[in-house]
Amino acid sequence: SMASPALLMRVVASAYSVAEKAATIVRNVMSGGDLGIVEKAGPNDLQTKADRLVQMSICASLARKFPKVTIIGEEDLPADDVTEDLIEDGHCEEILKKPCPAQYAGIKEEELVIWVDPLDGTKEYTEGLLDHVTVLIGIAYGGKAIAGVINQPYYNYEAGANAVLGRTIWGVLGMGAFGFQLTEAPAGKHIVITTRSHSNALVNECISALNPDHVIRVGGAGNKIIQLIEGKASAYVFASPGCKKWDTCAPEAILHAVGGKITDIRGNSFQYNKEVKHMNSAGVLATLRNYDYYASRIPKTVKETLVP
Repeated sequence: SMASPALLMRVVASAYSVAEKAATIVRNVMSGGDLGIVEKAGPNDLQTKADRLVQMSICASLARKFPKVTIIGEEDLPADDVTEDLIEDGHCEEILKKPCPAQYAGIKEEELVIWVDPLDGTKEYTEGLLDHVTVLIGIAYGGKAIAGVINQPYYNYEAGANAVLGRTIWGVLGMGAFGFQLTEAPAGKHIVITTRSHSNALVNECISALNPDHVIRVGGAGNKIIQLIEGKASAYVFASPGCKKWDTCAPEAILHAVGGKITDIRGNSFQYNKEVKHMNSAGVLATLRNYDYYASRIPKTVKETLVP
């Protein structure tokens, strides 16, 4: 008889279906018209009904199947009973059929930490910039991001009435990433992608030092990593605190699975064990290719200002 699939592959296969359910919730809240917006720390730090319902759905669905996994979500929510209509019990068969990379075959539930951003790009969501929005489920082992799922609920939303809305991208280190077409940015062009709503003097000083041909300002860390792996941008640069572990875990796993690199502005790797602080205080530098080119041009003043 076939050995049952390794735990990691079961978690990723479930996370895939859970992310698709999340996308449905995101779209339903938007089409319902009442976003239920709450300001958390200020006008750029918002939470909507979609953030709340999606986090409950993702965390409860995964906790029910994998009770010993640590799950850390962005939103501080009361531990209410989650209604059954929020539970997703399915999994992606195609993922279960793939062999688990040998180095992860023996992982136990209690060794995994799942970082969840139920709605990355909330501000953009409230402003109708729907292509910026992603749902992020990152899976870490030994403090390292090893697998991730990124759902774009509104992928294709400008393609007309008959277009299929949404897509799910997933990846595992040692296996690769799927659900998109890997494309490199134009050779010799320095296209920098950065924050849309969290700009400041330091962010801009850092970008100027890279002497980019073009700067793209968009919301969402998940969205920015997708721009890198689809060749729309060559570097994601954010010289500021503000990004959190749930913003970077899933995107990091997918980027690393296709040979890219993400660190803080000083070149340090991110750690994802459950005790780690949530804020990525020293910003973000990510590329699909040519990481060293960009890393070598980050000004010393910027590095000295941003302390991990």
